[in-house]
This record gives sequence, C-alpha cells and structure tokens, in this order.
Amino acid sequence: MGRRGATGLAGIIAVDKPAGLTSHGVVARIRQLTEEGRVGHAGTLDPMATGVLVVLVGPYTRLEKFLSGHDKGYSATITFGTETDTDDAEGHVVRAAAVPAETFDPEAATCVLRGFVGASEQQPPVYSAIKLGGKTSHKVARAGGALDLAPRKVVVHVATLRGVDPTARTWDVDFLVSKGTYIRALARDIGRSVGSAAHLSALRRTSCGAISIETAVTLDQVAHHADNGTITDVFYDATAALGFPIIDATAEERLAVTAGRAIALPQPSADAAYFSVRANGSLRAVYRRDGERLRPDTVLGGAT
Repeated sequence: MGRRGATGLAGIIAVDKPAGLTSHGVVARIRQLTEEGRVGHAGTLDPMATGVLVVLVGPYTRLEKFLSGHDKGYSATITFGTETDTDDAEGHVVRAAAVPAETFDPEAATCVLRGFVGASEQQPPVYSAIKLGGKTSHKVARAGGALDLAPRKVVVHVATLRGVDPTARTWDVDFLVSKGTYIRALARDIGRSVGSAAHLSALRRTSCGAISIETAVTLDQVAHHADNGTITDVFYDATAALGFPIIDATAEERLAVTAGRAIALPQPSADAAYFSVRANGSLRAVYRRDGERLRPDTVLGGAT
C-alpha cells in the first residue's frame, strides 16, 4: 500500500497568486485539488501581493532549495509621506513626513533608484518570517515585542522607474533582486533617502528565475484541470525552471541514477556546479559536480 497522500504526481506549478491569500493558503488549495500530500512553495509572497508563486508538487518539493535561490522580479508601487510598522499598506502608520517636491521629478527619482542598485546590507522588516532563537519575527512583533534582526546582504540588480504620480504621491518601480530582498524594506529606505517617509502600497511578483508571470496560471485554471483529470497540463518544465545544464541519461546512466551512483561529467566539461538529469524526457535527479564526476544531490525517482 502506498504512503498516504502520495499520488505519483511530480511537478511545478507557477501560480498567479491573488491578493488577500497567503502563500500557505495557495499551497493548501493545491494540496486539496491534487490530493497530493507533499506540496510546498519556493519563496513566500505577502498576502497583499500578487503574482508568481512557485508551487512544488510531490517529490519536486525537494527542489525548493534550488528554486528559492533564484533572482526575482517585481512591479511595485511606493507611496510617500508615511511609514508603517509592517513597511506596507497593511500596517499601522508609525511616522509621517513631508515629501519634497523634487521627489516626483522623474530624473531625480531615477537618480535615487540608481543609488539602490548593487549589493548592500538591508535591515529586514520586523514583520517577517525570519526566525531567531526559535522565534518568528512577525509573531513576536504582533505580541508587542521585537527581535534583534541582523542586516542581510542583498543585491538589487535592476530598479527601473515606470512612472510617478505627484497627486497620489507614488512611484511605480520595476525591481530585479536577489533572494531574501524585501521590497517593503526597499520602499521604507527609499522614503528615508529622499528625506521623507514611504511604504509599499502594491506589489506584484513578475518572475522567479526563468518563470515569468506570462506563464503563470490562476487557481481557477488549476481547479479546472484538476476536475478534468489534466492537472499535468499546468505543470511547468522543471528543467527550464532550474536552469541547469541538462543531461539526457543513457540506459546505463538511468540505472546509476536509480541506484544513487555517480556518473561521468559530460564532455566537453562544463563550468556548472549542478546538472539536471532527465530520463524519457522527465527530470529524474539533480547532480552536483565533484571534480571530473557528477554525484547525486537530489534524486527524484521515477521509472528507468
């Protein structure tokens, strides 16, 4: 008898998360629709945010460590004049400040954003999922306390101004950032950098690595395919999502993968640290480079 909740499904679903739903809520809905017990995600989105949430189904939950590390793209709206305790529109205002008129000059705004591009240390929001000493920061904050969160090294690859609205006192900005970067914290720090205050008032994740919002599906679409027995039609190509060089395993290599043994590094040798190993067109494992050999890192199983 198979393990409870194991359906044989293995896939990645790029969900276009709606506003007001937690990432955990999306995972719970996918679990219900697929009847698969092993469902997770590769990078939390705040409840108010929309956009790409990468959901992992079945043994592909083991790919989270690779996918969560990818750069992520966002379209954000920053509202000036107030800071909140959560650094976004869902929090309580904790500070108000006048907004210099030049803040809404596009050239001046672009110059400010340019100063945020590159590597830096970011102070995370107190309302975050970061854990310290076994305690979660947002839970401590809601109880009236605070954790001493250390600054985190982050990289802003791109910060492009899409528009300013002096009446609404907003900027619309596209960001491409490294893992662990809080757009809420960027909004807060941008407000301070112009001698004012600011918070994040809207956020949409537009990409996660190679996965873009154009390829994402809604929960209603997932439900439709689940009802029609075509759930695999919404699965995203796992090898494309990972972005590693692909090895189409020979019969001998398929046996080695199934047994969890090393295989030869492809010739000519590549500089990549990890490789996706496919069999019969499906991802079977992720191998890591070890000298001139490849050794199994994550074996996903499947028929040889």
